[in-house]
This record gives sequence, structure tokens and C-alpha cells, in this order.
Amino acid sequence: MEYIIIAIIIAVAGTGAGFFVARTAVASGNKNKLSDLNNIEQDAKKRQQQILEEAEEKAEIIKKNKMLEAKEKFLQLKADHEKQVNERNKGIILLETKAKQIEQDLAKQLQEEVKKQQELEKQKEALAKQTEVFTQKTDALTQKSDLLDKKKEELEKIHHLQVEKLEKIAGLSAEDAKAQMVESLKEEAYSMAKSYIKDITEEAKLTATKEARRLVMMTVQRLATEQSIENSISVFHIESDEMKGRIIGREGRNIRALEAATGIEFIVDDTPESIILSGFDAVRREIARLALHKLVSDGRIHPARIEEVVEKTRKQIEEEMVEIGERTCIDLGIHGLHPDLIRLVGRMRYRSSYGQNLLHHSREVSNLCGLMAAELGLNVKMAKRAGLLHDIGKVSDEDPELPHALLGMKIAERCKEHPSILNAIGAHHDEIEMTDVLSPIIQVCDAISGAYKQVESLG
Repeated sequence: MEYIIIAIIIAVAGTGAGFFVARTAVASGNKNKLSDLNNIEQDAKKRQQQILEEAEEKAEIIKKNKMLEAKEKFLQLKADHEKQVNERNKGIILLETKAKQIEQDLAKQLQEEVKKQQELEKQKEALAKQTEVFTQKTDALTQKSDLLDKKKEELEKIHHLQVEKLEKIAGLSAEDAKAQMVESLKEEAYSMAKSYIKDITEEAKLTATKEARRLVMMTVQRLATEQSIENSISVFHIESDEMKGRIIGREGRNIRALEAATGIEFIVDDTPESIILSGFDAVRREIARLALHKLVSDGRIHPARIEEVVEKTRKQIEEEMVEIGERTCIDLGIHGLHPDLIRLVGRMRYRSSYGQNLLHHSREVSNLCGLMAAELGLNVKMAKRAGLLHDIGKVSDEDPELPHALLGMKIAERCKEHPSILNAIGAHHDEIEMTDVLSPIIQVCDAISGAYKQVESLG
């Protein structure tokens, strides 16, 4: 509406200006230009009409725009209102659902309480009946007890009378007769006991020897593991002798870097397509072998790369040792072992002793100990645990001057193992005195495993 009013004011002002110009021209007496003024007046009217039309069009457009804006705002307000209403409805529905659920829960609880109350009433009735029955039985027992007391008194009187009659007939008192009978029974029992003891001792010796042989043979027959003989060298095969030159490197720098990083001696001789890795530490030999395999496969062989690959391989072997230790404990059913002991168990995989793989030997001893403990009625889990850990000192780097049994006992003690297991580990080579029943079992099973493997290798 404001725009329409402005347009009308502009048109009126234009008309007034036209009339004012026309009147001014008439007043000046310029009659020749009257026709021009008429034309100007007509043009002014046309312009006025045009301005009015344009003002009306603009006003109509503005009106439509305002109407559209008003409609959009109305629709937006309506949508917001509907959204709020929907949210409120959802909240109301949710509250109604919760209220129904609470009502159902309360109804269930009420039913349960009613059932419990009914059960309590039944139990009360049953207890009342049992109490009544118990009272009746108690009264009956009281009456029987009184009768028994009376009969006992009567029997004692009869017994005294019979004893007096026997004393008169035998001419001895009851005490003297008892003493004579006891002396005669003592002598007879003593002689019989001596003969029985002798027979039982001889039978026990024969039975013990047979039982021990049966137990050892049974455990050996029920357990058999494959033999793995390892030594102090490993042979690494290569595709061609040209690779030997790359492994040695310029002026031997690559092979020196390998030996320094692994602690293993690399022997490159005339043996075709092979390199010998020499060292007493099987773990280091395995690290050296795997590192050399990665370097040859990758093709980049230089001191910096060698140090990087050896370090990565060492970490890989450490992870494998832990995994092997955990898998061994799971296979044997041993739980709760200290992480340091699990790592040392995995490390036994890379150690051999007298031609036996140390991990296979320890597993075998553990199973033997479990079988013997089961036959003797002892703790099977404790026996298997001690059997697995008995040679743990052989794979430790600390205190190398100590015997491996004492070193293993020291490590197990640091890892909070049971005193029975500590004695079994420390005493299986008689370094300390055996104070637990598990100790001789571990010693015997260790000897059985070693002898069994020697006989198997000779056979």
C-alpha cells in the first residue's frame, strides 16, 4: 500500500507541474506556442497514466511477494507447530508405554509376592505337621528310653549274680580270670603277628617291585614323541654361488656386519650353493638364518639393511617363543604360568640336550609325570607343571656358573611357583635334598625320557 500511495503522489505532482507550465505560457501571451503546450499537457497526462500503471504493477508484484512471504512464514510456523505437537505426542506415547510396563512389572511382582506368601503358608503348615509328628516321636522315644534303662538295670543285676556264681565255682575272682586270659591271648597274638608281619613284608616287596615296573612300562608305552636331533650348525642353501659374493660384500663388510649383528659365525667355503652358520646358541642361529633368508629374497644387502633386518627378525623370534610357550601350556593343560616362564618354555624349542630337542623332552617329561601322578593318586596338574619346568635353567642367560637345576629353581622361585615345584626342579639331579613326593617322580621321568630316546636312536 505504501508503494501505491507514493505512485499516486508522483502522478499528481506531474499533473500539477503540467498545468503550471501551461498557465505560465498563457500568461506570457505566447499564443503561438499554445498548441505546443497542449501537446505537452497531453504528454504529461500520458506520462502520469504510465506512471500510475507502472506504480500499480509494482504494487501488485510487491503485494504478491508479500503474500508469498506471508504464506511461507505461515507454512513454516504450521510445520514447526506440527513438529512440536508430534514430539509431544511421542513423549506422551513413551510415557504411556513406560507406565504400562511399570504397571505390568508391578502386577508380576504382586503375583510373585502372592505366590511366595502362599508357599510360606504351605511351608508353615508343613512345619507345624512335622513339629507335631516330631513331638509324638520324641514322646515315644522317651518312653522307650525309660524302658531300656529299666531293662539295663535288670541285666546288670543278672550279670552280677552270674559273676558271683562263676567265682564260687572256679575259686577265682573276675579280675584274676581276666588277667590270665589276657596273658594267654598276648602270647598267642605276638607269635601270630610276627609270622604275619614277615609274610606281609615279603609280599609287599614283591608287589612294590612289580607295580613299579608296570607303572614305568605303562607310561613309556602310552607316551611317544618324535625325536629331533639338533647340533651347533645350520646350513643355508642359496640358488647360485654368485649370491655368495653379495653376501660377503666389498672387502667382507656385509659378512662382518652379519656376524656382529647376530653373534653367529658365517662360513662361506667351496661347498656349492650353501653357507654354514655356526654357533652354540640355537636362537641366534635361527635369527641369523631367517635374517639371511630375508636379505637374499629382498636383494638389498648392505650393513645398514643387515642391522635393520636382524633387529626385526629378533623381535619376530621373541614373539614366536612366547606363542610357542603359550601353545605348549594350553596343550598340557597348565594355566597361570608367569610370562617369563612362558617365554623360557618357548625358548626351549631352539635348544637341544644330548640329542633331544629340549622342548620335546620337557613335554614328554610333563606327560610322564602326569601319568605317574594319576596312577599314584597325586596332584596331576602340579606334577605336569613341575615336569615342564624342570630344565628351565638350561635356556636362561643368567648365572651360567650355577647348575641348571639350581638356576631353574631360582627362576621359578622368582616367578612365585609352589614350593613343591621348586624342590622338584632343584632336586632332579640331586643338587639339593628331596623334601616333596613330586621330586622323585620328576627325577624318574627325566631319566625315563632320556633313556627312552637313547634306546630309540640306537634302535
